[in-house]
Amino acid sequence: MLSLYVHIPFCRSRCSYCDFYLVTATKHVEAFFRALALETAFRAPMLQGRTISAIHFGGGTPSMVPVHYLAGWLEQVAALCTFSPDIEIALEANPEDLAAGAMEGIRAAGITRLSIGLQSFTDEKLRALGRAHTALESMQVTERALKHFDSVSVDLICGVPGEKMPLWKADMEQAVMLRPQHISVYMLSVEPKTLLHRNLMNGSITVLDESVQADLYEYAGRKLGEEGYHHYEVSNFCLGNHHSRYNLASWKRQPYIGFGPSAHSFYCSGGREIRTANVSALSRYIANPEAVGSFREELTDEEIFTEKVFLALRINSGLCVEFLRKDNKLGLRLSERIARFEAKGWIRLAEERLYLTEKGFLFADLIAGDLIFGQAY
Repeated sequence: MLSLYVHIPFCRSRCSYCDFYLVTATKHVEAFFRALALETAFRAPMLQGRTISAIHFGGGTPSMVPVHYLAGWLEQVAALCTFSPDIEIALEANPEDLAAGAMEGIRAAGITRLSIGLQSFTDEKLRALGRAHTALESMQVTERALKHFDSVSVDLICGVPGEKMPLWKADMEQAVMLRPQHISVYMLSVEPKTLLHRNLMNGSITVLDESVQADLYEYAGRKLGEEGYHHYEVSNFCLGNHHSRYNLASWKRQPYIGFGPSAHSFYCSGGREIRTANVSALSRYIANPEAVGSFREELTDEEIFTEKVFLALRINSGLCVEFLRKDNKLGLRLSERIARFEAKGWIRLAEERLYLTEKGFLFADLIAGDLIFGQAY
């Protein structure tokens, strides 16, 4: 099975916290899709004979481009390979693009899952995040999406400067009342070169204390768990089997091909594991879409081991202790470190597999780094 990712870089504006590659000028949409078609044709040998289990349109804001472009690209890909009968085709969307008449067109284009960037159900937080929609629109668009799609995901952000538990509880209460099939909970991170970072540096905002952020995150885990949501990855919760297939495939290190500027790919070639990334510049991508993989690396055995540990600990299937022990340089100290994390309540050990607890999810990268490299914490 193979997954595909398409980076559609267009946005109306950049949110204060966003550091993804995007452009706010939309005059090049048609040229971008011509380039995307050329890149896809160039990469046809990687697709032919393969079965596609998931396609994810990310960005940027894919929902702001006319849906006939998405439908046309899906037709091109379908002619090159086989779509699995239950393929998941997901589209990231902003509420302002999901007016009453938009859902039918998106569904008709072949999209089976909507991932909506709500971020909050409260006006106070939406203003703080620089979002263009209101709390009422967050609620209305989720209700509309649930009428048109069998799988709907909503994104929520916690840890906004000044946020207190009652505000976060309001977000959670509204989310579980609407009951989308999937909820992503992201702790706000301050990335370099963002407006949020500049505001932090000039003193106009202060970030929440880490303990407050942790309390918000842990509350989300408890609340969603009580409501039947399955915490299957650090930031992701689902009902039933409504996990994100594309994201879960990447966390499990299954092959995927990325199209568009800044898109990444992971696959095997000649017995080696390869990671590539396309150029992060729309103008250069349009000028030469066949120059894919501006960055390419063959992973070493050590890098593969490190990736497997970091990614396995992020998901609820856990990590095999024997795998960790076999290649770990810490020797007998490994058992001591596992016992120490157990005592802190960060991990649990069951049938020779390590699983992060709800609290442990907060420290996933720290735990992985310590178990691999013996880093102090």
